[in-house]
Amino acid sequence: MGGTGRSADAQDWPTFDYTPSRTGVNPNATGITAANVKSLGLRKVQLDGTVDSSPIYVNGLLVVTTTYGKTEAIDPSSGAVKWRFTPPGYSSWAGTAQITTATPVEDPGGAYVYAASPAGRIYKLSAKNGHAVWSVSITKLPSREKIASALNFARGHVIATTGGYIGDAPPYQGHVAIVDAASGRLLHVWNSLCSDRRGLIVPSSCQASDSAIWGRAGAVVDPTSGDLLVATGNAPWDGRTNWGDATLRLDPDATRLVGNYTPTNTAELNSSDADLGSTSPVVLDSGHLAQGGKDGKIRVLSVARMRGASPHQGGELQVVSTPSGTDLFTAPAVWHNGASTWLFAADNGATQAWRWSGGSLHSAWRRATGGTSPLLAGGLLWVYSPGGGLNVYRPTTGALVTTLPCGGGHWNSPIVVDGHVALPEGNANDHATSGVLDIWSVR
Repeated sequence: MGGTGRSADAQDWPTFDYTPSRTGVNPNATGITAANVKSLGLRKVQLDGTVDSSPIYVNGLLVVTTTYGKTEAIDPSSGAVKWRFTPPGYSSWAGTAQITTATPVEDPGGAYVYAASPAGRIYKLSAKNGHAVWSVSITKLPSREKIASALNFARGHVIATTGGYIGDAPPYQGHVAIVDAASGRLLHVWNSLCSDRRGLIVPSSCQASDSAIWGRAGAVVDPTSGDLLVATGNAPWDGRTNWGDATLRLDPDATRLVGNYTPTNTAELNSSDADLGSTSPVVLDSGHLAQGGKDGKIRVLSVARMRGASPHQGGELQVVSTPSGTDLFTAPAVWHNGASTWLFAADNGATQAWRWSGGSLHSAWRRATGGTSPLLAGGLLWVYSPGGGLNVYRPTTGALVTTLPCGGGHWNSPIVVDGHVALPEGNANDHATSGVLDIWSVR
């Protein structure tokens, strides 16, 4: 079942930010260029909920998960909803504060998609009709532990993380869950608090609380090693079993810690609610990561200095300001363009590009317009402004090509693929049971 306008050489968009390593870059032709972007036609599709995340694109259909767990597949050429999955128990949380903001993920080959629900469950759905194949719980307390971040997929595993709700009401713990994609069996859990305990734990049984893993990208797969990279929010840090406000490297199965970093002022970050983990780690190259935070800083980290399970505090190679010096809640994008590497980030007040060379970030341009998670596709940089409008820039200069009109939102971000741009509107915190998906298409 595919969209009527699907091109012969179309590519799927299988996961948040296009790749398991969360580059935010689609290197393939999209059918949309600087020459035709201003003439795209807009279709607004009414959904059964707000999508405070991003779509994926599977076999010619846009697939989204709403904040209350409905997953819908839309034909971008007609706007028709081809199928809809409603998780059991939907009526018990619809309209409440119990939500998910997780982007679904495609199973390689396109036969299935995996989606989250506010009940703390992951569902395997048929990409043809939305029928559920299995479901598995990844928390013992879904009313406190939220699946906020995008799902990921690697090595036959669905990868999910947990965080908390607004207000950080204890008890909860951020953890990484590894699910076997074929059977739906929960294989491994790594807890960022009480990390000496394996498997799902009852949150109240751990003396420490919080340490949310809630960055938009969730768990990032290192493209070289297959290791999982996550960052945690406010919580105690002792460098032994409690890993609040830290950047962490886990082995591919999330069975052990193989690298870690925390700032020297971790206690201050914890007390001031300045989560280091407001965004996920970013892979600059095989030896370096970038880590943004709520304290308005982006830190360049050495993979070698982080290595091992013994604690590593400080040792940043470089610290730069976020685009406007404010909280970074979005997922930066990394573009390898020939011999050059670029980092793009947006916060509430500005959008900025840096060149990565010689082990340092060098500012290339900055625009005083904020945005959500940037992405690069069709040779253009796309940045959604939560106040309304999808800004399209030249990536190397920051020159504005056009702004596609649309309504406001929160953490939503677009995808650009197969002659279409798809962007959800709305804010999960409005607790709405309806929403809008904007689809711009080549005429």
